[in-house]
Amino acid sequence: MATATTGSGTTAVRNIGILAHVDAGKTTVTERILFLTGATHRRGEVHDGTTVTDFDPQERDRGITIFAAAVSCDWDGHRVNLIDTPGHVDFADEVERSLRVLDGAVAVFDAVAGVEPQSESVWRQADRHGVPRICFVNKLDRAGADFDRAVESIRERLHPVPLAVQLPIGTEGAFTGVVDLLRMRALVWADGGAMEEGPVPDHLREEALRRRRILEEAVAELHPAALEEFCAESALTTATLAAALRELTRTGDAVVVLCGSAYRNRGIEPLLDAVVAFLPSPLDVPPVRGTLDGAVHERPADPAAPFAALAFKVTATPTGRLTCLRVYAGTLGRGDTVLDAGTGRTERVGRILRIQADRHAELERAVAGDIVAVVGLRTARAGSTLCAPSAPLVLEPPTVADPVVSVAVEARTSADTDRLASALARLVEEDPSLVVRTDPETGQTVLSGMGELHLEVAVEKIRRDRGPAVRVGRPKVAHRETVVRGVTGLVYRHVKQDGGAGQFAHVVIDVRPLEAPSDGGGTGFAFRSEVVGGRVPQEFVRAVEAGCRDALSAGPLGGHPVTGVSVVLTDGATHPKDSSEMAFRAAGRFALRAALREAEMVVLEPMADVTVTVPKDAVGGVLGDLAARRGRVSGSVLRTGTAVITATVPLAELFGYATRLRSRTQGRGTFTTRPAGYAPAPSAAARVTPSR
Repeated sequence: MATATTGSGTTAVRNIGILAHVDAGKTTVTERILFLTGATHRRGEVHDGTTVTDFDPQERDRGITIFAAAVSCDWDGHRVNLIDTPGHVDFADEVERSLRVLDGAVAVFDAVAGVEPQSESVWRQADRHGVPRICFVNKLDRAGADFDRAVESIRERLHPVPLAVQLPIGTEGAFTGVVDLLRMRALVWADGGAMEEGPVPDHLREEALRRRRILEEAVAELHPAALEEFCAESALTTATLAAALRELTRTGDAVVVLCGSAYRNRGIEPLLDAVVAFLPSPLDVPPVRGTLDGAVHERPADPAAPFAALAFKVTATPTGRLTCLRVYAGTLGRGDTVLDAGTGRTERVGRILRIQADRHAELERAVAGDIVAVVGLRTARAGSTLCAPSAPLVLEPPTVADPVVSVAVEARTSADTDRLASALARLVEEDPSLVVRTDPETGQTVLSGMGELHLEVAVEKIRRDRGPAVRVGRPKVAHRETVVRGVTGLVYRHVKQDGGAGQFAHVVIDVRPLEAPSDGGGTGFAFRSEVVGGRVPQEFVRAVEAGCRDALSAGPLGGHPVTGVSVVLTDGATHPKDSSEMAFRAAGRFALRAALREAEMVVLEPMADVTVTVPKDAVGGVLGDLAARRGRVSGSVLRTGTAVITATVPLAELFGYATRLRSRTQGRGTFTTRPAGYAPAPSAAARVTPSR
């Protein structure tokens, strides 16, 4: 048995994720990393269905990453815990949960396409979590690959300062290696061979010196110590440059950019070196912060500190329930008892495993900084905080996005109804972005998720896991309602006398659209009190706010959730005996419902930004089809033989679009989407789901 950490302890650990757009090569990069580090003994290929991280049958059938998969490997005396994340927008919640527990990331870009829509989405997710990144421009061997253009797209669309530390040797099919601008050496890979190091080729020496100078100047502008040396010496030493790049990466002031071709096994060794050199260890990031009794506490990444970990993924396997943890502080031993801080329950850890996708190695213990899986926890969920019973702490869980698409599901036979309920419960346990509810009007079981593909995968998982035969209804989008024109001075008196203590609450509220909407109809809910003179005590003000939040669950137009609303409590009155928090909560709920009935409301529908890549001869038909789907085309860019069309389209109109696009382009067209918020829906669209 072993501990999870190797090398020189926590300083030698790197917890990283691989982030990218669909088909940029994330999984291939991961496979090459595993092969080079000796974690696997053959190169897995996505097209052959032999990859380690895409081990689920659906991933191999579809050729895409669906579920975030963690693997571990060793490089240059360091333990690298790596999570290969999905690139499809429907599985963005998997990326969110992974980023919550990572210390760094490698963003992979296609050298032909540069920054693509989902690249932007995952980059913004990493921004929110403050995860330092390095960039890898992949597929430099492809026709049309352009390293400089890809770097410029990173600058223009993602807005960091990209610092290219390599110069490609050759282009497209002639790409054979890179010039390392830090050490001014050439790294060349023969077909199928190992990396060979040598001098910079004569024909690239002048260009390499020019780019090294550009790199030094850019670093000097951003880093005070580098600027001091540059002013004194008119140049930077390799040691100073490397140290400055490491600090700039960790602070997010710049990103290091490397390049290669993962499929051709070119560029992976220097990428691993960059992960070790520039991305932080668990000791380099701030101590994790949690709450206890309303107070904020910090836990350092110290094996001797009280144990604290966050569960970020739960998977049902044939051998038992597997809970993936990021250990932030302390030490976890086999057989230890841990506290689930959210539920207050204690559980015993049966086994600790080093994660290798669907294969695992048993460990004796895990320490601060490790990412491991444990067996034996029956009730922990993704987002649960596990800690020492003697030192409880609640860590902030990953955020879960609201679902936007729903389908009705039912068992084909009444005898399988209970089996379906159990299967759905397991799905939600493994994937918190799925929501199961019962429609109060029809009694149907409704499964909601992040997109059409997300729901297809969920239903197929039920079937493949020996679940019951399932019938699935047509998908429907999740609408919202918002206020266009509010009301002021709405008065509501809640008076109830039915024997015993009565209830009395008097409130006056103004209801307005929430200012500065970011998604076409406002987001969220805002509440404030302008009551003066203590006419409504503070504890009753909080009760009014809670009641207003209760009222947001169903709007007056179609029972959809209400968003983008600002409520101001302007006046009120109390009774010395009959007023209570319960009475004021009821008053807040009924007052807002009444106000929404008087206000001018509109139904919102979810929108999607769509990027369609089609042959040039199919552009006209595709544009016409997007217009028929109520799409607003925002741009079109011509590339070699193809056109890239960008548009914003109602999500409801995209059901079945993949089939229509393949038909119009003889199978040569592709498209990707990402959420674009909400926009007012035509009344007919709010009630009817398109049949296309």
